[in-house]
Amino acid sequence: MKKATPPLVTRESWMAQVAALRVREKAHTREGDAIAAARRRLPMVEVDSATLVIGKNGPISLLDTFEGRTQLFASYHMWHLGKPAAKQCEGCTFNSGQMRELSYLHARDVTYAVFCEGPFEPSDRYREFMGWELPWYSVPEASEEILIAGRHFGMKVCYLREGDRVFETYWTTARGCEVMNGSFGILDMTVYGRQEHWEDSPEGWPVLYGPKSNSYRLMEDGSAPPSGKEGRPTPQWARLAAGHRDDLVSTIEAPLDEHCCHGD
Repeated sequence: MKKATPPLVTRESWMAQVAALRVREKAHTREGDAIAAARRRLPMVEVDSATLVIGKNGPISLLDTFEGRTQLFASYHMWHLGKPAAKQCEGCTFNSGQMRELSYLHARDVTYAVFCEGPFEPSDRYREFMGWELPWYSVPEASEEILIAGRHFGMKVCYLREGDRVFETYWTTARGCEVMNGSFGILDMTVYGRQEHWEDSPEGWPVLYGPKSNSYRLMEDGSAPPSGKEGRPTPQWARLAAGHRDDLVSTIEAPLDEHCCHGD
């Protein structure tokens, strides 16, 4: 069966319709600039700079995670205790996997760090399994009340440091985190888009990922399912297929948290 495609027109007609769409795209870009300007004018709230997180050398303060810079962008990574690599959060993994080069942020005096919900040792092994070179910390339960403050892991938080004081200036979650994912922006430019069930696409356009695609279920043999069956393809599946060892599973099993940072 032939895959659905857009109607075929002359180049002149196509160029005219692209030009009409470009007007909307430019308005969208300018509105994004205006929102960013408003974000820079938000007030801030103070956070206890002595709040502890766990790093490779043990407990350190929130202040120390700035690595001497004045700003900190913290990605709060969800953790499914006792679950293998293939069942760790697809959204948080997707976000962290995009952050390969930090020098541009550093040049703007911004430190990027991951604050993980899980214990440091197994979650840091996941970082190594994924091949990430990122500042990685575990958030102890005693620190969650201060850092999470009634919200949830999966969010992104911006902090500002003035001397030894730390302030929270902005946070977002769910689709607000998409700014980290250049892949989504690229897919949005393609004719078939993200191929998600919620997209507004013409009749007959492929839809690979349905409403249950956040199910995290594996095949009976423990392997990752093919695309469109029981979840989106995730970076950890590709590393498992390439033979990277998954040694995350501990003797502690916990129910899988169905809440993921991919939301509306």
